Amino acid sequence: MTIASARIAGNPRVPEPVNEQARGYAPGSVEARSVLAAIDAVKAAGVRDLPNVINGVRRPIGDSDPVVAPHEHALQLGRIPVASAEAVNAAIDAALAARHDWSRMDWQDRVAIFLRAAELVNSKYRDELMATTMLGQSKTFHQAEIDVNELVDFFRYNVKLAEQIYTGQPFSVTGVHNVMDHRPLEGFVLALTPFNFTAIAGNLPSTPALMGNVVVWKPSEKSALSSDVVMRIFEEAGVPAGVINLVHGDGKLVTEVAQASEHLAGISFTGSTAVFRDIWRGIATNLDIYRSYPRLVGETGGKNAVIAHPSADPQALLVALVRGAFEYQGQKCSAASRAYIPRSLWRELREPLIETTAGLVVGDVTRHETYVGAVIDDKAADRLGAAFDRVKQSSDHEILVGGSVSTDKGWFVEPTIVETTDPRSFVMSEEFFGPLLSVYIYEDEDWDQTLRLLDTTSQYALTCSVFASDRIAINTALDVLRDNAGMTYINDKPTGATMGQQSFGGSRGSGTNDKTGSVLALQRWVSGRFIKENMTPDLDWTYPYMG
Repeated sequence: MTIASARIAGNPRVPEPVNEQARGYAPGSVEARSVLAAIDAVKAAGVRDLPNVINGVRRPIGDSDPVVAPHEHALQLGRIPVASAEAVNAAIDAALAARHDWSRMDWQDRVAIFLRAAELVNSKYRDELMATTMLGQSKTFHQAEIDVNELVDFFRYNVKLAEQIYTGQPFSVTGVHNVMDHRPLEGFVLALTPFNFTAIAGNLPSTPALMGNVVVWKPSEKSALSSDVVMRIFEEAGVPAGVINLVHGDGKLVTEVAQASEHLAGISFTGSTAVFRDIWRGIATNLDIYRSYPRLVGETGGKNAVIAHPSADPQALLVALVRGAFEYQGQKCSAASRAYIPRSLWRELREPLIETTAGLVVGDVTRHETYVGAVIDDKAADRLGAAFDRVKQSSDHEILVGGSVSTDKGWFVEPTIVETTDPRSFVMSEEFFGPLLSVYIYEDEDWDQTLRLLDTTSQYALTCSVFASDRIAINTALDVLRDNAGMTYINDKPTGATMGQQSFGGSRGSGTNDKTGSVLALQRWVSGRFIKENMTPDLDWTYPYMG
């Protein structure tokens, strides 16, 4: 099918984006009742088929794996097909067949599709997306609302950022016309998305597609329920068949098949550092087969620190630690994972922090009183249980609160705080991706030394929070920790970057730092072609110096 573009006579502008504001979902409110009704509808629908979508066709599932609710793992919500090389290759072929027309569609037509997608998320599909995110990924009302709103923001702000790229053109002198052709990459992009954010699941395939690329999208099997809704939104918004192809199943198999294609143009990945390094090695192994060097964009792990100066506000610090460490069970790459607190402040903070953490309600996310849901699966619960066992066997560590795992009904892990006297302990350096906060107490006069300790303890460099009222202390931290994090927060928790306001990403073991929420994230998916047209070409090959 040929994709036609009707150029508009004029220079139209895309709408100015505005961040979607969070709703409260208070008990009995209109929005809460509406989402609860959508949750009931999802449950009543029984086990949903969540098929591969290739070239716009939902293929038969065949052998399948179950999709369950983490906080009620006896509740099966859907089933997904087991990955196969045949399905991946079919998705690649469909993408390549769609590439010519989609890559040449006028960018204003493409942005119109994703502006439409934003409105579909924000209206027709909002409650269903909330419900499937809460049930499938065990998010509370508040966390799911943040997620859905961020997807709206991604679509709206990426459109504005795309406009900045496409309208940025070079200077031309009299007699010459210079043009930058912002071409999409030659081939297809593989998007590998994580379980923890529905917004990321929608953003990673849509960003390269917005810039004219074709995509094979492999979502996490743990977010398959909400990813199915996102795929339907793409289709209803007008993304043509073959432009974004959804393939479920084992990520390693999907990646290896894609890496074996000469047409692989790029990989957009969010997940663990270990997996991203394996992806990079796989690209290097196959480097000679590719038509061009594949672009690799990765946002990976974090061991995010909160460091407090003796001048910090203890109540603000308490709130940041609780929210930063335990919201969404600590399953955010930006979650607060380690804290450095001066001894004078710890005397005041210790008991209130323990008491607050002990009072957090763990349970069913569809209940309003729940603050902490279940971790995503049994492997996550086992990993955290093993970490707690290591802590209990060490004389350098003390569990101040929490430390238990319960998996009878759901994969529940208590919000846990561990105090250690070893600043380079495993709890201060290793990522556990769960509700585990480690605390190291330093002497008040050791501010500079502790900053350097923080900077050299972990391989990651994603987010960091500095709490202080002393401006000199803040400036010292910003200097010493300049390379330690792609996102530095002052007197705020290390999570919650907002599209259009803060650009998110990290370096070192935390990724390629391509800054989601900025032009940099979109620029990675275009390859410039400079066109110079000479209006008065030379007709004499000689030069004046030749006489």
